[in-house]
Amino acid sequence: MVAAESQSIDDNDRQTQLLRGALDMCLLALLAREPAHGYELVRRMETAGFGAISYGTIYPLLTRMRRLGLVADEQQVSPSGPPRKVYALTRSGRAHLDAWQKQWDRFTDTVDAVLSPLDQHPTRS
Repeated sequence: MVAAESQSIDDNDRQTQLLRGALDMCLLALLAREPAHGYELVRRMETAGFGAISYGTIYPLLTRMRRLGLVADEQQVSPSGPPRKVYALTRSGRAHLDAWQKQWDRFTDTVDAVLSPLDQHPTRS
């Protein structure tokens, strides 16, 4: 039982580390499709299969990306409640997303090559 619990913790930690490395790119990709407010981005990430991502993770990242000029925000009237910030991708954000996506593709190709089944690679005797 201890081994199963340890594996679960390791899997969760690994997932967190992988997400940390890709979260900004994923948020930019979601905003490239359609501008959104923070709550909507959290919902889209969950729908995409990333599981529960806290607002405390998303909002600081959006603030940082706004300071870097990757996203812009504007206040929009909310159908219920106070106005909310809606974030949209900037030209700089689009350029960064394109560059990061190429880098990601190269990286995942390399990892896939290393992880490919061993029978595809000769072994040394």
